[in-house]
Amino acid sequence: MPVGITKQADTVQNLWNGSWIAALATGVVVWGLILWSVAFHRKRKNSKETLPPQVRYNLPIEILYTVVPIIMVGVFFFFTARDQNYVNTLSGHPDVKVKVEGFQWSWRFTTDYNGKKVEVVGKPASDYTGGPQLVLPVGKKIEFDLVSPDVIHSFWVPSFHFKRDVIPGVTNKFEVDTLDKPAVYAGRCAELCGTDHSRMLFSVKLVPQAEFDQYIASQAGAQ
Repeated sequence: MPVGITKQADTVQNLWNGSWIAALATGVVVWGLILWSVAFHRKRKNSKETLPPQVRYNLPIEILYTVVPIIMVGVFFFFTARDQNYVNTLSGHPDVKVKVEGFQWSWRFTTDYNGKKVEVVGKPASDYTGGPQLVLPVGKKIEFDLVSPDVIHSFWVPSFHFKRDVIPGVTNKFEVDTLDKPAVYAGRCAELCGTDHSRMLFSVKLVPQAEFDQYIASQAGAQ
């Protein structure tokens, strides 16, 4: 997975890693039992039996392979629900608010910070560097309000490690806590939305607070 740039991304990454470890451990046990069964119950040389011994109605084993999966699913559910609740939590007091409008076939970002607003409108692009750029400060809590005037889109920054649908008539909200990882990160629409869906590209630029303050002052003044 790409490098995570938010606290929420780290949570998703940890959940993903844990799921893979559990799945691999389960796979090793299952593969081992399959191989053991094939080897142990194979037809022996010079054996007169047409079939190996058949085992039926072993109640302890049946209980075991019923209870163990239920426990595993319960554990997966607990950690998934816990982390999902954390990722979906809204504090109500973000440092920066961003209205994200997905339209056919680009994005409009309206950044609201300290009473100043900066709007960036994009157009279809062949590369994310040619799309609209959303500038955000590092180490801050950012709220995203997602809206669409036409069809369903999906706001996806791979380095966030999750995406959110942008649905007409619905305002989807989420928050992230940005990490101190200044750089430019690619983003795109992840929901097939029409002819130029593949060109709904954008970028997110994380910058130090001083640079963000300067950006807001210069852009808000220009608008």
